[in-house]
Amino acid sequence: MKSEKYVPYPKVNIQNRKWPDASITKAPVWCSVDLRDGNQALVNPMGIEQKLEFFDLLVKLGFKEIEVGFPSSSDTEFNFLRRLIEENRIPEDVTIQVLCQAREHLVLKTFEALRGLKKAIFHIYNSTSPAQRKYTFNKSKEEIKQIAIDGVRCVKNCLKEAGDLKVRLEYSPESFSNTEIEYAVEICEAVKNEWGASPDNKIILNLPTTVECASPNIFADQIEYFCTHITERENCIISLHPHNDRGEGIATCEMGLLAGADRVEGTLFGNGERTGNLDIVTVALNMYTQGVDPELDFSDVPAIAEKYVQLTDMPIHPRTPYAGELVFTAFSGSHQDAIRKGMAARLKMPENAVWDVPYIPLDPHDIGRQYEGIIRINSQSGKGGAAFILESDYGILPPKGMHPVIGAVVKEAADKAQRELQPKEILEIFQKQWIGRTSPLKINELNETHLEGATGAETEEKVSCIANVEWQGQVYNISATGNGPLDAFVAAMRKTPAPRFNITQFHEHSIGTGSDTRAMGYVQITMEDGRQVWGVGRSSNVGRAGVAAVVSALNQ
Repeated sequence: MKSEKYVPYPKVNIQNRKWPDASITKAPVWCSVDLRDGNQALVNPMGIEQKLEFFDLLVKLGFKEIEVGFPSSSDTEFNFLRRLIEENRIPEDVTIQVLCQAREHLVLKTFEALRGLKKAIFHIYNSTSPAQRKYTFNKSKEEIKQIAIDGVRCVKNCLKEAGDLKVRLEYSPESFSNTEIEYAVEICEAVKNEWGASPDNKIILNLPTTVECASPNIFADQIEYFCTHITERENCIISLHPHNDRGEGIATCEMGLLAGADRVEGTLFGNGERTGNLDIVTVALNMYTQGVDPELDFSDVPAIAEKYVQLTDMPIHPRTPYAGELVFTAFSGSHQDAIRKGMAARLKMPENAVWDVPYIPLDPHDIGRQYEGIIRINSQSGKGGAAFILESDYGILPPKGMHPVIGAVVKEAADKAQRELQPKEILEIFQKQWIGRTSPLKINELNETHLEGATGAETEEKVSCIANVEWQGQVYNISATGNGPLDAFVAAMRKTPAPRFNITQFHEHSIGTGSDTRAMGYVQITMEDGRQVWGVGRSSNVGRAGVAAVVSALNQ
């Protein structure tokens, strides 16, 4: 690798910068460029019907400015815009934006496509960076600036014949990120003056990181420099259009907003040329997690993602923030344990309590996600994960002391399978290990008789247990009396060769509802040699569930 052919991006000469101490306190003006910048990056660009459906989605999400395409570039783009207008699909509070090169015949064609519309944003651009001036145009700074001025004049001339159409101008010095900051201000100043911007007729100065070439802090310096050096700032809307070549598009956007920008252009899930455009979903939800209303409706991200994939045929990576399949999933044991405890604590809190569940920056319910998939189990999972699945999916509540034992059994199964285990498989492992075993101890028959004390006597009620059991293949008829069914059965088992033990923990709970309600019993037995073993029983009878749990423990 020959790193010597690269040089660091130069710093911006700015003193006493303000952006590091700023905060994002309100949403910017959002402009979706999915139908233009995003669409041109697809292997198979959308047809008119797909674009109409995508436009409706963007309106539903709350976008008030939507770039619909490049009408002068093709019949598809032209006819799509005509459909929007003629079928009255554009709501009153939504402004469509069109892109056009500053060439007279293309501008005329674009105004023809806009016929019948009351308002629009007319977006013109030309490249301004040294490399573009040198290699693409072979023109000087003055000549490049004149191209921009001539483009504005062309739009103004055509506007005279546009009837009632009210146009707001947007100008992009393409490759702003690579352009000398002083020259970027100079050319935008010339465009602003030529347009005649005013507080009632603001110009959008869109500053794209056409190619992301510097760290986000340097971009923030560029934006702050621009905002403080452009004259008549009150007549300008400073807009960002980040790309993601360095993988820092979201940070670039957020720092650009801190530096004074008012508006953001981007796409859903970051679709765009090369490494993509800015992902508006992520930036908006980042704001949301800081208590700022993004003014876009992402309350059902799974449905949005499904529609996006359907219309663009582009996948969403499973680790994509907020939208990816795995972003609310933990495999690590320590993560699982912390999430489980945090979730349990939330159940006792008010619905609007400050969100602070470990490892999850946002309540999945807020964006249409569910808790069921938060913890998933593989060989990296810990003691709490399997217990969380059993509890959340099946209502089985093993005591905390049993969690490490369950975790070890499930982890061994996942390690052997060399893959993630599904909740149903975890339940099957649990049942096979603790409920389904019938060896070396099996109950063939069990009868209980409740022995009441004499009337008025202080003698406690007793239970007599008579059972027919098999231990290591040998049948034994046993009986004993105890304080309850479980105590009586334990006493009776002492008449078999089974190991001696004491019950050191006992837990129970119900599972199911109505006639399907059953009892779950959990016991920990301590053997004579000090070993401790857990067992689980399930029955329609509480007492029998405890007895079944003792059998389960002995069968471990």
